[in-house]
Amino acid sequence: MRIITFGSFDILHYGHIRLLKRARELGDELLVGVSSDQLNFNKKGRTPVYSEFERMEILKSLRFVDAVFLEESLEKKREYLLEYRADMLVMGNDWEGKFDEFRDICQVHYLERTPSISTTSIIEVVKEMKH
Repeated sequence: MRIITFGSFDILHYGHIRLLKRARELGDELLVGVSSDQLNFNKKGRTPVYSEFERMEILKSLRFVDAVFLEESLEKKREYLLEYRADMLVMGNDWEGKFDEFRDICQVHYLERTPSISTTSIIEVVKEMKH
């Protein structure tokens, strides 16, 4: 079973690792769509700390990630799922229900997020430490 997930994966942390490992355990192959720098800026109003190339390289180095690709548009999710022949889309449960529209082409599964950790909170802690 081919699993696909999407995300920015900026400042890789324990929550990311847990999500990716649990996603991989649901199938035989895990593909990760990494939000481009421009898409990340459009979604979050800031550029990532690490470039899209660096984030993709970091994810490729993980033994439970089989392949990565660049996600350039939120509107192309259906195209990516079809192009990469996804059997299942796996996302964190902060997205619960947001991707149910793709149930006609693949299974959709939401994993519980790791509590009390996020890239945004890590960035805020680092900013505070600088002052």
